Amino acid sequence: MDTISQTRRFFLRRLVGVSASLALMLPGKNVLAAAKTALTGVRVSQSNGDHTRVVFDLSGEVEHSLFTLSSPNRVVVDLKNVRKSTALVTDENHTRLLKGIRSAQRNRDDLRLVLDLDNKVRPRSFVLKPDGKQGHRLVVDMYTTKLSPTPIKTSQQQREQKKKEFIIAIDPGHGGKDPGAIGHKGTREKDITLAVAKKLKTMINRSSGFRAVLTRDTDRFVALRHRVEKARKNNADLFVSLHADAFKSPKVEGASVYALSLNGASSEAARWIAHKENASDLLGGISLDDKDDLIASVLLDLSQSATIQDSLELGNDVLKHLGKVGKLNKRSVQQAGFAVLKAPDMPSILIETAFISNPKEERRLRSSKHQHKLARAILSGIKSHVKNQMA
Repeated sequence: MDTISQTRRFFLRRLVGVSASLALMLPGKNVLAAAKTALTGVRVSQSNGDHTRVVFDLSGEVEHSLFTLSSPNRVVVDLKNVRKSTALVTDENHTRLLKGIRSAQRNRDDLRLVLDLDNKVRPRSFVLKPDGKQGHRLVVDMYTTKLSPTPIKTSQQQREQKKKEFIIAIDPGHGGKDPGAIGHKGTREKDITLAVAKKLKTMINRSSGFRAVLTRDTDRFVALRHRVEKARKNNADLFVSLHADAFKSPKVEGASVYALSLNGASSEAARWIAHKENASDLLGGISLDDKDDLIASVLLDLSQSATIQDSLELGNDVLKHLGKVGKLNKRSVQQAGFAVLKAPDMPSILIETAFISNPKEERRLRSSKHQHKLARAILSGIKSHVKNQMA
């Protein structure tokens, strides 16, 4: 199954080839102390103006995640169980690429770092343990796109290069015995999602080089995992799940876009490892059933990290276009553990088109004209994403 590039496949096989030494080198799952880790220092260095390295000094072990955003260009780093520090307050955190570093506490326990950039970059991050001279460190390397190391291409990028058709799986939420949310006028979420999905399918199939598949095309119930399975069986490059949100207050309004959260990715990786004998096609034909759990988890982490990054970028492009046809409830892509977003090798987003519990938005959702606008905005976002990926 042609799901990853030769570059990514080579890297994965290199990982497999060193499985014995990797198993000895990699530590077990980190168990963080109850007390928060402190960020004790930040060091920034530049190499030839095309590479910037940022080293965050920490008082203890840390779990982190990283993703990029555009317009403006940023690298976002989330540090789990880390408190805000005055170490970030300095005028020296800048290079030709890096304009500055901002931070904010999130979820009460975690710290979000935002690295503001002058150009688009390809980031890489890794952690270092104490070596006798220095303590725990998180290293973030950022390269300009023209001089970055050969990236591990995702399934999406590989398919774009080798397939004449770019396949988009459209998932109308709910259906059959599951009506979803219901508006004040009796509008059912399952009907709205199917109507928008059919319009989106028509628009996609009229676009040269694109083809759409629906996870359901009638009012019937489809289990969540079966929706993802159908998309993968059709070799879909992207997965777009359509929904209409609801809230107890009728005043809440606006669209939102979600990608998979790291917690959701971790739980899915555990499920794949538990059933790895059935995952032979997950990583481009590289079987997991003859790998120990440690190596399998490394391979899955590699695949999922790239996929989540793609999903965030796709979601950001779609969100921009949705903002042109209606209000946004969340102006940045949110992350959650929705089951339909958990394909490790297929960029996936979930779109809450509006709040069906809001009378004004319910009326708009019932309108065929507005449904067309939503479908057109989603397709425009997808095309923007594909164009950016191919640039």
